[in-house]
Amino acid sequence: MTAEGIWLIFLFAFGSCIGSFLNVVIYRLPRGRSIVTPPSACPSCDKHIRFYDNIPLLSWLLLRGKCRNCGVRISVRYFIIELLTAIMFVGVYLLFFKVGCRKLGIEPQGQYYPAWREFVGGGWLFYLACMVMMAAFLAGSAIDMELWVIPLSLCWFVTGFCMVAAAAAYLAMDAGAVSSYEVFPVANSITGAIAAGALVGLVLSLAGLATGVLKRSYEYPEGWEAGGKDDEPEFNHRLEVFREIVFLLPILLCAAGAAVLVRSVGPVEAWWIDLLQRPAVAGFLGGLYGYFVGCGVVWATRILGTLAFGKEAMGLGDVHLMGAAGAFVGAMGVVLAFFVAPFFGLAWAIFQMFFRKTRQIPYGPFLSMAVFVVIVFHDWFRAWITGLYLYQ
Repeated sequence: MTAEGIWLIFLFAFGSCIGSFLNVVIYRLPRGRSIVTPPSACPSCDKHIRFYDNIPLLSWLLLRGKCRNCGVRISVRYFIIELLTAIMFVGVYLLFFKVGCRKLGIEPQGQYYPAWREFVGGGWLFYLACMVMMAAFLAGSAIDMELWVIPLSLCWFVTGFCMVAAAAAYLAMDAGAVSSYEVFPVANSITGAIAAGALVGLVLSLAGLATGVLKRSYEYPEGWEAGGKDDEPEFNHRLEVFREIVFLLPILLCAAGAAVLVRSVGPVEAWWIDLLQRPAVAGFLGGLYGYFVGCGVVWATRILGTLAFGKEAMGLGDVHLMGAAGAFVGAMGVVLAFFVAPFFGLAWAIFQMFFRKTRQIPYGPFLSMAVFVVIVFHDWFRAWITGLYLYQ
């Protein structure tokens, strides 16, 4: 067996282990339990699962989907998540470094070269950031499909990781390639100023919430416990999104003010442009700008839809999900993903026409699939958009 074959087997096995961890996240995180301790146990009999019964993929098959102790059936979801994650780890590697569907600007010269040369030549950081995001989105989608909620901690983790990766990208590959091939988002003087100003505004808004100056939207009564969809408190939805508009005003005003300041004050502009020459700063602000654009496009839809129809349109989990995506794919990519997602929703609706027993599912999985499509077919989308400008 070749070294690359061994590497692919390793990626598959490693991906299945990550999938096993995702199953822990999917079950424990929305229930407010630690994802580290205690060790895995059967939800029915509460017996700790032995290490030989916790081998990804194999244990579920050998146990025939049942607990060894009590015989209760183990959901097939555990096997599916592990298999999907393993396939994702191998498939993304092959698509990027073997098939070459996405150029990273670090391809070795020559007609033939091993895929691993591009991977170790800097592509590993892009691959790592992509897998962290897609694994978290897979877990978030599974939780969303079960409980109609996306844990914000998952989105915040992805956002932070991707912004750090964008800032450190120049350490793994040429900074010019990062920008030219849009491997990670990179800010220019205006988008960087908007991102920095928006961050200041976000801090002000969060301080307003902490001090009680601003009111949170959709705040549940103290002591209220969920009892199902029919037990939801009554809200004036238009009033609730008005509170969200008030929350967003400092962010918008500070972002606009920072852009005007950089453009209109010569010394500030010169200093800012010089600062943006540092790849770490440009990368971090590029990820931050993508985050705000991702949040903004979904939040604007949520606000407009709620004001128009008088009921909550899209969830705040979707807002943070697309913010996390924007930190990796950038502003243009996340907007494109937002417009690709409805096609997955339409495909699901058509599927339901023929299989009416299927239930409605939330929008988070469609957004996640759209982000994945934009990442994989980035070069095709970029060429298509460029062509539109050229033919005008």
